[in-house]
Amino acid sequence: MSGFRYGVLGAGRQGTAAAYDLAVRGGSASVALADLDGASAERAAQRVNALAGEPVASGEALDVSDPRALRDFLEPLHAAVSAVPYGLNLGVAEAAVDAGTHVCDLGGNTPIVLRELELDPRARERGVAVVPDCGEAPGLANNLVAHALTLLDEPEEAVLYDGGLPLDPRPPWSYALTFNIDGLTNEYHGTTTYVIDGEPREVECLDPAEDELVEFPEPFGTLEAFAANTGSTTPWTLGRRLRTLKSKVLRYPGHVARFRAFRDAGLFSLDPVVVGGVEVVPREVLHALLEPRIRATPKTRDVVLNRVVVRGRHDGSDAEAVVDLVVRHDEELGFTAMERATGWHAAIVCHLMASGVIGAGARPVEVAVEPARIVEAVRARGFELAERVAPA
Repeated sequence: MSGFRYGVLGAGRQGTAAAYDLAVRGGSASVALADLDGASAERAAQRVNALAGEPVASGEALDVSDPRALRDFLEPLHAAVSAVPYGLNLGVAEAAVDAGTHVCDLGGNTPIVLRELELDPRARERGVAVVPDCGEAPGLANNLVAHALTLLDEPEEAVLYDGGLPLDPRPPWSYALTFNIDGLTNEYHGTTTYVIDGEPREVECLDPAEDELVEFPEPFGTLEAFAANTGSTTPWTLGRRLRTLKSKVLRYPGHVARFRAFRDAGLFSLDPVVVGGVEVVPREVLHALLEPRIRATPKTRDVVLNRVVVRGRHDGSDAEAVVDLVVRHDEELGFTAMERATGWHAAIVCHLMASGVIGAGARPVEVAVEPARIVEAVRARGFELAERVAPA
């Protein structure tokens, strides 16, 4: 059988989207979906097969926390996508290196990503590519920043604005969750790293000093942007040659004030507290109460917006480059905008690893592949990407 043998760990929203893209665009011979819930993996595989029009996908039960079972799953594969919770990704990367299988994951936690990158010597020795932090942001957004920097001769400052939004915002939340809620609070908790005056600096997520309003064409209008943990490794890669590099999340106005209140009340904490004689974790309580109220429904229509603004010098004059990306809900296939932007980006990277475009070693996504390749791939998938350069 010709073609690549792919695996996808985690058969949820993003994993299913990645499996579909690998099935139809990845030169695949097979796509094996694995999940702790084997029935979910089988249902996801059936959906992929129905959309692809051929029986390319299969589903099975797998406990990713079992190193032996995980290695046995990975060993026959050319490349895999990890779409499991970020806390499992280091173990997945280690197992993939041992198995000799290329792997990328959806990242989302910078300390874990940095530990994955420490696998670089072993990965090179084993001939394995490891690319953490794929998906929407971090991930595709990092590649867009890298692309935007190429539009000016001498880039000096860059800001990434990124957000997944409902097309029909409804109060009181004006937000629809299209991925794991733990990923949302992780974006908003702790600190993020910016480049300020040429040096990496820690900035508190949701810091009011970083709040700003950004104008977008209708129907989006005025959106708020605020500090969040989405830039990942870019300050140490792309930011080394810049005076300023920042990444901010986009939401409809009012969102950041509500989540700042949750944080200030202690509801982001992972330290247990005793309530009525029962020990509970504040963040788990927040998730249990909030998730059902903001979870996207089958009727929800969403959009992903990315904007990268770069200032510097071009053709001897001060200039500004702007890259705008819009990803919309796919009515025909039934994938949300966030599933397309996240799962399909991971699939693009997975295919590039399997085909040898991304070589052996563990490296950040923004330097693992030329940004022009990502731009070409997302345009081929119908993502709306525009760029312009103008005098500043």
